[in-house]
Amino acid sequence: MQRRPSIAVRVGPVLVGGDAPIVVQSMTNTDTADVAGTVAQVADLARAGSELVRLTVNTESAAQAVPAIREALDRLGIGVPLIGDFHFNGHRLLTDYPECAQALAKYRINPGNVGRGEKRDSQFATLVEIACRYDRAVRIGVNWGSLDQDLVVRLMDANARSPEPQDAEAVMREALVVSALESARRAEELGLGRNRIVLSCKMSGVQDLISVYRTLAGRCDYALHLGLTEAGMGSKGIVASTAALAVLLQEGIGDTIRISLTPEPGEGRTREVLVAQEILQTMGLRAFAPMVTACPGCGRTTSATFQHLAKDIQAHLRAQMPHWRERYPGVESMQVAVMGCVVNGPGESKHANIGISLPGTGENPSAPVYVDGDKVATLRGEDIALQFTRMVDDYVRGHYGRPDPGVSP
Repeated sequence: MQRRPSIAVRVGPVLVGGDAPIVVQSMTNTDTADVAGTVAQVADLARAGSELVRLTVNTESAAQAVPAIREALDRLGIGVPLIGDFHFNGHRLLTDYPECAQALAKYRINPGNVGRGEKRDSQFATLVEIACRYDRAVRIGVNWGSLDQDLVVRLMDANARSPEPQDAEAVMREALVVSALESARRAEELGLGRNRIVLSCKMSGVQDLISVYRTLAGRCDYALHLGLTEAGMGSKGIVASTAALAVLLQEGIGDTIRISLTPEPGEGRTREVLVAQEILQTMGLRAFAPMVTACPGCGRTTSATFQHLAKDIQAHLRAQMPHWRERYPGVESMQVAVMGCVVNGPGESKHANIGISLPGTGENPSAPVYVDGDKVATLRGEDIALQFTRMVDDYVRGHYGRPDPGVSP
């Protein structure tokens, strides 16, 4: 799949667009003024693999907290770039708190919420001028829930006078694209380089989002941020986000993504990072952690052993990645198979780097293990799961470990 050509934008040490890999980002839901709580959540998101993290900056106390958050993360060795999310009063907060402006790597500006009436242009200009002063990137993020109503009225009036008027939904989609492009053009006129601009046009309907981004991608070469806004909770949010983003990514559209999941009550925030990573990895666009192939189970697999083992192995691989990522380069592409019976078990296990075929109902109570297509062992007993986990660890050390420079080959 060929990526749509786009201009590369540097956000701190992270490159978005151009030939860079598609970047995963997320957003906190803490009160940004709560420094300790926000630092803890950003750290969790970064450790889960979020490469950019966005913070709400909506009050003076939030703006004052941003430099302290940045400093605390740096002390922890967490260099993830922070993005400030501004609505209504961003021009004032960035002006009054220059330390906040400097601590952030990127500013998110919503053209529909910059200001009203005569103030809109001057307040937008202030935001852009501050970004130019500190050489910061800007995401011009249009959202259909907060679209510039003056623009909507202008386009609706023009549509009504057209000899072939479109329906209202089509005009709304066009309004998102026009808002993003006109705002980007204005930012450039104010001195912001094209290599400092990222655009997004977020909607909550799958087909609407696909249509808008196809149009936007066809009219510009700015880096694009993808996300289905207000995707929802649980499986609905995951399925809707995947359905929309997978189509666009397959067409080469998108340089950075966020999955806007509503967390379950009391749930952490890292699930949206995992979903974003798995979308990219299952599509073959990036690799973040070894993936487990496992069968769904059927009447041949009345034992839950393979289900527990698949779950435990996937959790083990994820837990080891912070250590393995530096020590065993390439391990993120490893494929592991945990299969439940003899029908497809041996074949899938042979296709994986390392795989196990557990006995199904009525089968001999033994589990052959395959490494790079060859059968290397048959496991038996009550501790098959432990034995296989050790074999996976041995495989990682043996195939991805760096040679010890002090030992002759």
